[in-house]
Amino acid sequence: MPAGEERVIARMRPHARVLVVPVLVLWAAIGLGTLLVDRVDWPLWNTAVWTVAGLVVALLTVVPTLAWLSRGFVFTTERVVIRSGFGGTRRETMLSRVHDVTVRRRGLQALFGAGDVLLSTGGDRAVVLADVPLASLVQRMLSEQLGARGIAMPEPPPGR
Repeated sequence: MPAGEERVIARMRPHARVLVVPVLVLWAAIGLGTLLVDRVDWPLWNTAVWTVAGLVVALLTVVPTLAWLSRGFVFTTERVVIRSGFGGTRRETMLSRVHDVTVRRRGLQALFGAGDVLLSTGGDRAVVLADVPLASLVQRMLSEQLGARGIAMPEPPPGR
């Protein structure tokens, strides 16, 4: 690869298990709405049922899904880009500043192979890539990129 040419290695979003609850809420709202339609002899009953179901779906299904879609990570040969939030917040970390890559797993993350990838840059706080799917693979990829840049990285323990 010619010097100075940056290539995208991977693009990913946080782990999709956060979408399980919104999908269950969607199914429940549709099921309950269907069950409750035409149950009461009141002219506005059906309108009220579908309005409440629509509000529940909008707040508990659409908003979390859009929030998940607005977050993401881009890994290149030169940097890591983190997108977060509806406002389009973007944070870039140059790989030349990173000296350590660590994976931290909490709760169900270990069960799903996800984890938080921490990039130590020598500052006060590490850059955190929250809830990355295949966190061990991302750690290995970043370690290889740092190794290719001449930055010595310790090998991650087997199975992590």
